[in-house]
Amino acid sequence: MSFVVGLECKECRTPHGDGARMTCEQCLGPLEVRYDYEAMRGVVTREKLAAGPRSLWRYRDLLPILGEPAAGLRSGLTPLVRAERLGRALGIRELYLKDDSANLPTFSYKDRVVAVALTRAKELGFTTVACASTGNLAHSVAAQAAAAGLRAVVLIPHDLEQGKVVGTLVFGASMVKVRGSYDDVNRLATQVADLSGWAIVNVNLRPYYTEGAKTHGFEIAEQLGWRLPRHTVVPVAGGTILPKVWKAYRELIELGLVEDDSPRLHAAQAEGCDPVVRAITSGSREVLPQKPATIAKSIAIGNPADGHYAVRAVRDSGGWGASARAAEILEAVELLARTEGIFTEPAGGTTLAATIRLVEAGRIPRDESLCVCITGNGLKTIEVQAGRLPEVPVIDANLEAMADVLGAIGPELERSGPLQQASVATPIGRQ
Repeated sequence: MSFVVGLECKECRTPHGDGARMTCEQCLGPLEVRYDYEAMRGVVTREKLAAGPRSLWRYRDLLPILGEPAAGLRSGLTPLVRAERLGRALGIRELYLKDDSANLPTFSYKDRVVAVALTRAKELGFTTVACASTGNLAHSVAAQAAAAGLRAVVLIPHDLEQGKVVGTLVFGASMVKVRGSYDDVNRLATQVADLSGWAIVNVNLRPYYTEGAKTHGFEIAEQLGWRLPRHTVVPVAGGTILPKVWKAYRELIELGLVEDDSPRLHAAQAEGCDPVVRAITSGSREVLPQKPATIAKSIAIGNPADGHYAVRAVRDSGGWGASARAAEILEAVELLARTEGIFTEPAGGTTLAATIRLVEAGRIPRDESLCVCITGNGLKTIEVQAGRLPEVPVIDANLEAMADVLGAIGPELERSGPLQQASVATPIGRQ
């Protein structure tokens, strides 16, 4: 059964049915999905959720679809890692990583929102889906549309990382590169939505699309044994995921599935594109647009559609925000990889680097539980590591050559066996 009542305006609360639309006809405010929480109580239980499929669709009762899921059947339920080595390095007692770099099918949190949007698109009778994207969304739309039998059209900035371009085109999507930033791309997509008859997931399907982000928060709570972390640090791009993680926590509290221990949400952005963090830290009511200039391209949105709601969620929760410099972002990517074996894109590096700033500033106490949201995979953005990693030695295939490089690899290896004493060149594999 579905508990969806319909769409309503976030600002004036005018109802708007359940069609493909994102803006209120009365006040031009954004629309969101409204649910019947009274009907959910006693029906949506921990036991029922735990018995659901091993995907984000275990939370189907809390998502805005009417029938059966049509996309993302393997998406969600990503690892929640107890990051003990990283925690020791940072002096944090209880540190977790919500690792959507392992999400399926395209290794980012966007697989969650796309699964919901494409299911709703099919319910509404669309045959073509589209998006404006900084990369991860295009990748996910292309992959999930292929699996769902839908045509996909993606609009991206002209200078997107090659891994995300190839990872999108391989699924047969039609791609258009737009000269300019994501904000230019999104402006064009909004115009196209009025003329094309397409389901543009982050435009006319945005109210449904954003609800998929709640599953990131639902999973954190369930994987912690139905409790909430005291602090959650979330990256901010268009402002979708942070308010929806906050909404997920509030829904679980309202339904009696977790205790309200006053969880705090914190916003992470990169210097060069941090309008939400600047609004939070300055106390401003306005999120002033910026022209993005950052290596963290997947969160480089200078005019975030839901930026105001990200600021509101942080303030309502008692959290804070922090920005990270490029050098800090890259260092955080490498620290995460070396300590926990997780390779994230610069957005994840931004989130960890911002977390470090928040901890060092005392905004997040080191003895309170903390979850850092890792939202994308570093294999899509290998360009940013250029020149930062060691040169790899190339040797002939013999023991003498191997002995020559052992000292450079590490003295402990050099002393660990007789290789350094090899005097006869023996080709490896030909003994």
